[in-house]
Amino acid sequence: MKQAIGAVSLLVRDYEEALKFYTRTLRFEVVEDAPLGGGRRWILLAPPGSGECRVLLARAKNRKEKASVGRQAGGRVFLFLHTDNFARDYREMRRRGVAFNEEPRAEAYGTVAVFEDPFGNKWDLIMPSKPGRLRRRASSGSGSRRGRLWPACRIGCPASTVLAPFSNSISVGSRP
Repeated sequence: MKQAIGAVSLLVRDYEEALKFYTRTLRFEVVEDAPLGGGRRWILLAPPGSGECRVLLARAKNRKEKASVGRQAGGRVFLFLHTDNFARDYREMRRRGVAFNEEPRAEAYGTVAVFEDPFGNKWDLIMPSKPGRLRRRASSGSGSRRGRLWPACRIGCPASTVLAPFSNSISVGSRP
């Protein structure tokens, strides 16, 4: 049996406002935009080149849904935008006005930075590391669980090489 998540519903205040941000700023493609009657629409979006999970825009229709816009994950990161070139996409997104909440960082799972859409949803822009490629060593001193990338990893680890323009010392550890 094969199954997949086809779409994730994202509550928005207004279809047109959402379309403008996702298509112009993030450069998502409109996969489908069909009227459903009563002012509702079936709008599926996907990042460029994606053949996987889609984002379904859902206009909030009542007080409870409107209160949940931008808070569907309770303030945590809700959506994860994968990239094959972190440095390129980070620079381009900043140039187009995306508000990042932090500087890029390397984690065991990849290179990541959190940004917010105009509705308040937190997203990770992430370039996943290949399993087993990112090695850690314990930091000395205060008993911290945080570590530093091994110097050899700067050559062989895509996550560390793309961060070179952003930082001279890259921490690896748990997310705040």
